[in-house]
Amino acid sequence: MPQVRANDVNLAYDSVGEGEPLVLVHGSWSDRTSWQGAIEADIRASFRVVAYDRRGHGDSEAVPGQGTRRQDEDDLAALIEELGLAPAHVAGSSFGASITLGLAARRPELFRTITVHEPPLVEVVADDHEAMAQLQQTFVSFDAVLDHLRKGEDEQGAHAFVEEVALGPGMWDKLPPAMRETFVRHAQTWLDEQNDPTWPELDLEGLSACTVPVQLSRGTESPAWLGTVLDRLAAVLPHARHQTFEGAGHIPHITHPEEYARVLTDFIRAAERSA
Repeated sequence: MPQVRANDVNLAYDSVGEGEPLVLVHGSWSDRTSWQGAIEADIRASFRVVAYDRRGHGDSEAVPGQGTRRQDEDDLAALIEELGLAPAHVAGSSFGASITLGLAARRPELFRTITVHEPPLVEVVADDHEAMAQLQQTFVSFDAVLDHLRKGEDEQGAHAFVEEVALGPGMWDKLPPAMRETFVRHAQTWLDEQNDPTWPELDLEGLSACTVPVQLSRGTESPAWLGTVLDRLAAVLPHARHQTFEGAGHIPHITHPEEYARVLTDFIRAAERSA
């Protein structure tokens, strides 16, 4: 399996297809394999797709643990530069979306287009009373998950995160066994992420200088506060558009891979035509 040296870690990645480079940034509790359905659905036919394991995830190195979101951003920048992909199309999901936008606020020249789904940037809506009221139960659930993980109860923590935070009641048993195992295996990386006080923040002023086309997407089954985050992002991004996945939640690239692949490809092609 190929690896690239990014800052102080070796990052494992897969590269398939030919054409313009498209980098996929996975979220918490997962690894590069979470993109497989969308890659096979259609994406690999249109782009050179690079899906990588973030530090501490999958087959990538941890030095030590997960590290900070800023380190993740710098890893993404190094991967793009070391593989000669700049400027690249970049798509990120959840925490991977936060990483993508955090880097875009500092290094916009690395990006050709940006596609992000539901970045959990809580601090962006900290002054919105309605959003914060919606988040109160989420914070209670976060604390319960963190308590499990601090005790080393990784499976209980993963179960609670899936059911109470990410996907909803009853969803743990509906996940394929391999995906449940992936959640459990990466449980401690989420604990590391939460120990970074900057994880929910974003430099909106810096992001406003990013002039590449951006697609902001959400699922109709996801909490409303995530939509409020996207509205705040759209207000500062000069070339942003919204996309909604009907019947989907926080991981449409997994639950609706064909639709996700089509929407992503259509957005990039439309952006290229209007450039």
